Amino acid sequence: MLTIRPIQRALVPVDSAAARRVSALNYDEFQGDVEIWEAIRSAPDSVLGVTMAHCAVDSPAAILPGDSEASLELAHRNFQRMIASPLTREAKRILYLYEIADPQRPGVRQIGLGGLAPTAEIRTDDTPDGPIIRNEGVRPPKAKGRARLIEATGAIIGTVNNAVPDESGGFAATLERHADRTSPDFAVEGSGGTTHRIWLIAEPGAIARLQRLLAAEPEAYVADGNHRSAAAAMLGHESFLTVFFPADRMGISPYNRLVRLPGEREATDVDAALERSFEVSSAGDEPLQPDATHVIGVYSAGRGWRRATPRSGVYDETDAAGSIDHDIVQRTLLADLGIADAADDRLTFVGANRDAAWLATQVDAGRAELAVTLPAVTMRQFIAVCRQRRMMPPKSTWFVPKIRSGLVMAFLDDS
Repeated sequence: MLTIRPIQRALVPVDSAAARRVSALNYDEFQGDVEIWEAIRSAPDSVLGVTMAHCAVDSPAAILPGDSEASLELAHRNFQRMIASPLTREAKRILYLYEIADPQRPGVRQIGLGGLAPTAEIRTDDTPDGPIIRNEGVRPPKAKGRARLIEATGAIIGTVNNAVPDESGGFAATLERHADRTSPDFAVEGSGGTTHRIWLIAEPGAIARLQRLLAAEPEAYVADGNHRSAAAAMLGHESFLTVFFPADRMGISPYNRLVRLPGEREATDVDAALERSFEVSSAGDEPLQPDATHVIGVYSAGRGWRRATPRSGVYDETDAAGSIDHDIVQRTLLADLGIADAADDRLTFVGANRDAAWLATQVDAGRAELAVTLPAVTMRQFIAVCRQRRMMPPKSTWFVPKIRSGLVMAFLDDS
C-alpha cells in the first residue's frame, strides 16, 4: 500500500508563460558546468539559478565549487527572489496531475499523480517492508549535497520519479478521466518537443479519491531520483516530493559511457579485453547505438565502431541485475582495462541526450580513448531487478522524458 500526502504549501508558476521562464531541465541532463552556465544566462529566471546556483555567476571563470557555502547562500537568495517574483504563486494543500506528451512515443499518454510520499515508506534495512523500492546505490556525498540545498532554500525542489505496476490499467485510466474534465493549470514545452502539463488538485474529495487510488498499488520503484529521496530522509523530513507514473507509460533510453584508459593502456589491451568476454565484429562506419539486449557498441580512434556480444557463460540469465549489459561491460571489459569501480572518475556517463555520433567526436578529440554504447534497459528488466530486491548497475537507466524541474516545489514550512 502506497501513501501520498497533499503539499501544504507549494510554489508554482502563475501560468504557462511563467512556467516557460521558471522551469528547466534537471541538473543531470547537462554535460558539465559550462553548459549549465550557458543555460542560466539564456534563461535567468529559471530554477537552475537555485538548483545549480554555483553556475549562476557572471562568467564561466567565476563558477563556484558545487555545494560550497557561497553557492548555497546564492541558492537561498535566488530562491527568495523566485518566491517574490510575479512569475510564481503559492498553492495550498494540493496534489497534482503531471502529464508528458512525447512526439517520440506517439500514442503513449504518460500521466502520473504528484504530491508528498512518506520517507518511512522507502525500503531500507530499518524498514524492510517499505513499499517504495530503491534500485540504485546512494552515494552519501551526492545525497548530502541535495540535502544541503533543501536546508538552504527551505524547500524541496527536486522531484522523484516513481513507477507503479498498474497491472489493471485502472490507475492511468482514472488519472486520464480526471485530467480530461478540465484544462491544465499550466503547460510548457520541454526538450525534444515534449509538452509537460500540470493540473493542481485542491478539492478535498478529489484528493481523498486519488489517495485511495494510489493506496491500491502494492509497491513503487524509484525510477529517477534515488539521491533526491535520500536527501529528504537524511534530514529527517517526513516526506519527499514525487510523481507516481504507471510503469508501462514510462520510457527508458540508452545510458552510454566515455572511457579514459588508465596508465599506458594501448589499443591491443582493448582488443584483448574485448576478445576475452565478447564476440567482436566490425560495425562499419555508421555510429552504433544498439537497440537489442546483449549488443554493445565500442568505438576507438583508428579502430572505428565494433559490435560486441557477450560470450556464453559471461552472465547468468536468472540474475536480473547481473544480466544487464551495463553490469556485464563493467565487470568484464572495464575491469580488465583497470577500471573495476563504476565510480572511477575515468568513466563519464552520458545520457540519451547525446547520441553515438557525439560520443565518437569526443574520442576523436582526445577527450576519451573509448566510447561504449549500450542498449536501453527494458522496463521488464528494471522491474525484475526491483522485485529481486537487487540494485541496478550504476547509471544504467535514463528514463525519458524526465520530470521538468521547477513546475511544482514544496515548502518545508507548512504554516
